Amino acid sequence: MDVIVKDPTLLATTSTLALIGFVYIFSKFASFVKVLLDVYVLKGISLRKFGAGQGAWAVVTGATDGIGKEFAKQLAKNKFNILLVSRTTSKLETAANEISEEYDVKTKIFAMDFTKGDDLDFVRLGQIMNGLDVGVLVNNVGTNHDIPTPFADEDDKVINNIIEVNVKGAMKVTKLALPQMRQKRRGLILNLGSFAGLVATPYLSVYSAGKAFLATWSQALGTELKSEGIVVELVNTYFVVSAMSKIRRPTLLIPLAKPYVTSVLSKIGLSCGADVPFTSTPYHTHGIVNWAINNLFTKTFWVNHNDTIQKDIRKRALRKREREAAAARKAN
Repeated sequence: MDVIVKDPTLLATTSTLALIGFVYIFSKFASFVKVLLDVYVLKGISLRKFGAGQGAWAVVTGATDGIGKEFAKQLAKNKFNILLVSRTTSKLETAANEISEEYDVKTKIFAMDFTKGDDLDFVRLGQIMNGLDVGVLVNNVGTNHDIPTPFADEDDKVINNIIEVNVKGAMKVTKLALPQMRQKRRGLILNLGSFAGLVATPYLSVYSAGKAFLATWSQALGTELKSEGIVVELVNTYFVVSAMSKIRRPTLLIPLAKPYVTSVLSKIGLSCGADVPFTSTPYHTHGIVNWAINNLFTKTFWVNHNDTIQKDIRKRALRKREREAAAARKAN
């Protein structure tokens, strides 16, 4: 210590490094406190800004199950009329009837298979949307790999479906919603993201890349539209109990669809753990995990962590397929 005090250069260098260390640690602490405030205390933009209770419509894709259906229900509860878009007409009719009866709002349905990428479907959907005051769009429809699979071994149909639904579908429906939103100078576009887009996920490479595309596209689109009163938000999602995730029981990190969607709609405009523009991780434990990924260890560590997880899931899925195949042979 005496040596440092007596040497002005060494003292200045040591003091500078100490100051840098203090600023770095303080900035990490401050960012974590902000996450806690966002996810537990602060309220997001009111849905009234986007036409809730004023005759506006919310368009929800993938709207007959899981997260999509819950978005439709909660937006209806907030007095949006609802246009439900999904593949199966019978499910759409059931969901629309439930929503209109429970929440006393108008509903419309449109059945289409996003995997087909049929231009005529989008023309017809656009014709319906042109007659509505669209205040909210939830780009929820999505598909994934059947099981974790190396890219080189993945079926081309699975690859094409993921790109057609998760990437092209979101862009095409958004293009249909934008003319009215820009004319009204208000709107909310929610793009359902994933932690698989935050950190590259081996064995789910196409799904992971598609969600990463949505993340960067949302940032670009949000910047373009901000001055026109339109809010674009990528909703960064860890696992949620749903048919797509194949998870049936909630945990601290894996909520049911209802509390998850409640967190999304109550935190519009708050980053909640995300560190890039026009992105939010609103569910409280997801936000804290998102902060940890951004601030603890390296991206290489997290990619390797995902690699280990997906290899384990793949092994279990393949063993299950083998058991089912053996059972089928025995039955025959």
